[in-house]
Amino acid sequence: MNIGDASALAGVSAKMIRYYEQIGLIPQAMRTASGYRDYAETDIHMLRFIARARDLGFPVSEITDLLDLWRNTNRHSADVKALAQARVQDLRHKIAHLQDMANTLDELARSCVGNERPDCPILRNLENPETQKSMTPGERVHQNKRNLNIKRRITS
Repeated sequence: MNIGDASALAGVSAKMIRYYEQIGLIPQAMRTASGYRDYAETDIHMLRFIARARDLGFPVSEITDLLDLWRNTNRHSADVKALAQARVQDLRHKIAHLQDMANTLDELARSCVGNERPDCPILRNLENPETQKSMTPGERVHQNKRNLNIKRRITS
């Protein structure tokens, strides 16, 4: 089957299929007499495997390891499990980092009055991140109350 059909069946773009071939993640496709790529059902199966691994957050380097393990009938499931557990830890680390980012942005947004005045603690923090970090929790509460009072005065 041609690359378009393979792409549709595997759920992987033609561009990604070419990229996977280029980097050696999958073998080069057979070619028709006219030079077009020709994919077999086994290629589609492998592309689906890769797509699923990508969906689970595995980088290409680890997908290479997973493919090697998948093809090796003498593999130890402990090796596969170790890769999966390492990926879980990496994902949890990323989740924690994203949560920290969201918390910081939420705190910055709460500290901003959001009016017509040019003073903006969000921009001030982007310019100098230590501004927000150097405040004690009590100072942040005071700053938030001050900003809220300013906002109330402006809107009333």
